[in-house]
Amino acid sequence: MNIEQIKVSELRPFEAYPFKVQHDEQLEELSASIALEGVITPLMVRPYEEGGYEIISGHRRYEACKMAGIEEVPAIVREMSRDEATVLMVDDNLTQRSEILPSEKAFAYKMKLDAIKHQGKTSTQLVSKLSAAEVGEVNNESREKVRRYIRLTYLEPELLEMVDQKRIAFGPAVELSYLAPQEQRELIETIESEEATPSISQAQRMRRMSEEGYLSMDQIFDVMTEVKGNQVETIKVPTELVQKHFNRFVPPREMQDFIAKAVEHYCQYLINRERTKHDAR
Repeated sequence: MNIEQIKVSELRPFEAYPFKVQHDEQLEELSASIALEGVITPLMVRPYEEGGYEIISGHRRYEACKMAGIEEVPAIVREMSRDEATVLMVDDNLTQRSEILPSEKAFAYKMKLDAIKHQGKTSTQLVSKLSAAEVGEVNNESREKVRRYIRLTYLEPELLEMVDQKRIAFGPAVELSYLAPQEQRELIETIESEEATPSISQAQRMRRMSEEGYLSMDQIFDVMTEVKGNQVETIKVPTELVQKHFNRFVPPREMQDFIAKAVEHYCQYLINRERTKHDAR
């Protein structure tokens, strides 16, 4: 295994890389560490057809190096096909990352499955009898679970982001992926206007209506605004009024808990203020 020193300027991220590299505090810490100690674990790259190198493993290290102003990094250079590189890139991220968003796993599984299918037709170097069941083997997920994750790639971007933010659960999201794009956009409008997300039963009903050809905007509204059996009266606060005060990936439940505590503290402040006024009289 040969390790070469490669200029950062000659590196480029993997084409259609499905994982997000967040420019957060952890990346800043990694960048600071690399500035002091250098890159300890080499990147893995392959020669790019148009010149330079495509990163297979080490996207966060690559971004951290750019932040730190590092000009060269140690890298393992491997000659491999696009399909072989895709399988390796996906497996490396699935096994190394501690947190993976549903959207990341969805597109990663799709990329890997497409690569495996393509290898089965064109590659003589790898075993050709591969199936969707093998896509999830690296992290012990069944063929059916892989299939359900891949269904998420059919969601409109706004809906998929709601899944990442845990506003929409995985089960309902899979059902919603069967809605036509226009139906999904109409659902997004209803979710935002009514500040309500679909349950699994609501999503299943909308899917059935869509498959039978009679899911309209009015019916989406009726399903989303129905009163559930255990529903209690609530006070609605427009999302845009509070979202700007939170990180975009903070789930609604955490925002709700924070707001409840803030109201509690403010009410206690008002009580204390009235007591102080009363004692001063």
